Parts: sequence; structure tokens; C-alpha cells
Amino acid sequence: MEYFAELGYVGLFIAAFLAATILPLSSELVLTALLFKGLSPELLVLVATIGNVLGSLTNYGLGYWASKTVIQKWLRMSESEFVRAEERFKKYGIVALLFAWVPVIGDPLTVMAGILRIRLLWFLILVTLGKFLRYYFLATLILS
Repeated sequence: MEYFAELGYVGLFIAAFLAATILPLSSELVLTALLFKGLSPELLVLVATIGNVLGSLTNYGLGYWASKTVIQKWLRMSESEFVRAEERFKKYGIVALLFAWVPVIGDPLTVMAGILRIRLLWFLILVTLGKFLRYYFLATLILS
């Protein structure tokens, strides 16, 4: 994380993008470090949100264009786990995308949205809102 923080806004963008994929990274740690360095909180929240949403959009694209077999292997899910995840997503609907920022469940949510062909506009609105609010509240908490 230190490496990303040394790169400032660009590092935060990269960390946020990669953190939205299956890679185990924490963009929150980079955001925190950069807030303590005195960088613009507004710009940091914006950069982190954009990077994280684009990472989620990558997951959506993978779900949209890859076969279910490839996705199951990538997410390390059995057929029954995959079916249950699909049923849960359908049960809670697209509003679940507000929680795309949550560790462990967020990445599969965005992949499942692609598999189920959720309208891209709704995907972007809900994912962006959830991710923005997470970064906004984190920055507010750190700076208070």
C-alpha cells in the first residue's frame, strides 16, 4: 500500500481500480495515507470512486462476456454455490449493487450483474453511489 500512496492520486486510482477486482487490495488504506499527507479530500474521494467504479465495470464486463464456467472457476464457486448466488441476487434485486463496495460480496455482485445483463445505466448509478458514499464517509471520519 505504501507504494500506491507514494504515487499520490495516480496511486490511489490504481489501488481503487485493482481493489474492485478479485485482488486483495485496500484502497481505503491508500486513501487514509493520502488524507494524512494533506491531499485534497474532495479530489481523493473523486479519484477513488472513479477508479473503484471502473474496476467494478471490469467485473461487470467479465460477467457479461465470459461463460458461466469461466466465471465459476474465477470466483472459485461450485455449481450449487453459483446458483444460490444468482438466486440471492435476484431476490434482493439491483438495489444490492449499492453494496458493491463491501469486501467479499462486492466483486461477485458486480460479476453477477453482468451475467444477468443488468442495465448498464442502473449498474453505474447504484455502484457509483455506494462506492462514493463509502469513500466520502471514510474521509469525513478520518478528517473529523
